[in-house]
Amino acid sequence: MTTAEADVDIRIPTMEDGQHLWALARDSRVLDLNSSYSYLLWCRDFAETSAIATVADDPAGFVTGYTRPESPETLMIWQIAVGERHRGRGLALQMLEELVDRTGTSRLETTITADNDASSRLFAAFAERRGAACVSRPLFTEELYPDRHDTEFLYEIEPVA
Repeated sequence: MTTAEADVDIRIPTMEDGQHLWALARDSRVLDLNSSYSYLLWCRDFAETSAIATVADDPAGFVTGYTRPESPETLMIWQIAVGERHRGRGLALQMLEELVDRTGTSRLETTITADNDASSRLFAAFAERRGAACVSRPLFTEELYPDRHDTEFLYEIEPVA
């Protein structure tokens, strides 16, 4: 284990972490940036199904998710980000593994646009590590959006437990 790995702390986010989630999403330059208010609200209402990673107390990444109301065994991952200087160390996969283990979910879902190779690789690697099937299909197609947005493909991964 490297020093960087030893300094990683993955935990449930607090409301005070909302500002860090917003900044990490903004700085990612690939995630849809939501209002700072939404990240604060997320850290209040969906903290148990989310995670923040810090490296030597520096916010390094986050995962936001929620349990689907009509499918309580399904954890839907809304956003995942790793700060630029913390990339390339497997932190995204580490956060995802910790969150799935902590929540005890048996299914995982997320949406990814066709041009987001990093996320596609991340979730494929996660499925492979879990020995799970990973299928994708269009979910939110371009014509559903009132503004310009690429199609979001639904990735379904199971079983993950």
